[in-house]
Amino acid sequence: ATIETEEIGVLEADPGRLQQVFENVFRNAVEHGGSDVSIRITAMEDGFAIEDDGPGIPADDRERIFEEGYTAGGGSGLGLSIVRTIVDAHGWEITVTDSAAGGARFEITGVEFVTDQPVNAEAVP
Repeated sequence: ATIETEEIGVLEADPGRLQQVFENVFRNAVEHGGSDVSIRITAMEDGFAIEDDGPGIPADDRERIFEEGYTAGGGSGLGLSIVRTIVDAHGWEITVTDSAAGGARFEITGVEFVTDQPVNAEAVP
């Protein structure tokens, strides 16, 4: 898989849990889109989006994918439920829609960006 990022800003979050959000969404993209899937992280006014060019998620399943145990095949059905739990714990919201490439787009909103902290390894606890 390839991952492309754009500057989304600095946000306050539990680093390990935020890492788990990215890992679980990336894993989901690869499991459903294959090893040549392209993933992109983009900025939004009040958050960020993680999108891919895989097969996408049918509109009827978009809320169900966050239910514990729900799987469209092969997985444990825990990955995206964990993502929702982490997002909720941070006071954010997550929705799923189509990406411009026809894949899945996870939009995480309600994020407060911190602009007075440097972006470097020392800023990460």
